[in-house]
Amino acid sequence: MRPNHHQFEAFAFVVREGSFSAAAARLDVTQSTITQHIANLEKSVGTVLLLRGRDGVQLTPAGQDFYDLADRMVALNSEVAERLEGFHAMREGRLKIIGNAPQPALRIIARFLQRFPDIRVDFELYDWTTAKSMINNRLADVGLITSAPENENWDRFHVETSYYVLYCRKDHPLSKKSKTSLRDLRREVVIIPEKGSLTRKLLDQVCSRYNISLTRTASMSTFPLMCEAVAQGIGVALFLQNSSLNNDNLCQISLEEMPEPLHTHLVSTKDRSRLKLVSEFIKAARE
Repeated sequence: MRPNHHQFEAFAFVVREGSFSAAAARLDVTQSTITQHIANLEKSVGTVLLLRGRDGVQLTPAGQDFYDLADRMVALNSEVAERLEGFHAMREGRLKIIGNAPQPALRIIARFLQRFPDIRVDFELYDWTTAKSMINNRLADVGLITSAPENENWDRFHVETSYYVLYCRKDHPLSKKSKTSLRDLRREVVIIPEKGSLTRKLLDQVCSRYNISLTRTASMSTFPLMCEAVAQGIGVALFLQNSSLNNDNLCQISLEEMPEPLHTHLVSTKDRSRLKLVSEFIKAARE
């Protein structure tokens, strides 16, 4: 028996939502209906597509291949529905947005929601490597990614250009400088993100190039946590310029070894960028 549309749709939403129960809620059906659709799909395919675990579902290699097809089908059906419904499609719906830093994503989300207040927006931060992978694997509608690579399957729009700076408190001795060197940080506690982030990758490259060793570091998982650690006087940290709007007590200092500009792009798969919700979000980003 060939898989049908409902089976592909259920499969796609289980992966995107992360669980059978969340997919059932999104599609307004029972969880047993979702379970049955997935079981019938796996029976038709002849192999397991999803593994269930404590942290949600995980795709098997065969599941990854089928998910790409299933999500494309869902995107196409959404585009057809939007054309039939017209502007009504903008009065309800949901966007899943990811980014590797909160700015400028939050500014764009604010502009978008002023126009479309009934749209549900889910926004999550991930490290740079994970954010790229999620867009590539079709696990989000839109990504705001710094130094996003070109990809033949993506639409990519430039959003802003920024530079790396050192963040420290205004009462820190370094705050009196307009520019500093990474060599000046050897005795400082330098707060760095976990591996997988663009900041960590570029910092490691620069330290290797200039033979600089930062011996006192503190690794933290999220940007807000790093920013709060600086505010509490735990140490100094490297961020992109104007990464935080809550910087009344913080200084931004240029770095001699990291003068190159960084470009943040909005990225979306080509089929999803044609959807009304996504295209309106892109319009808000480009203003």
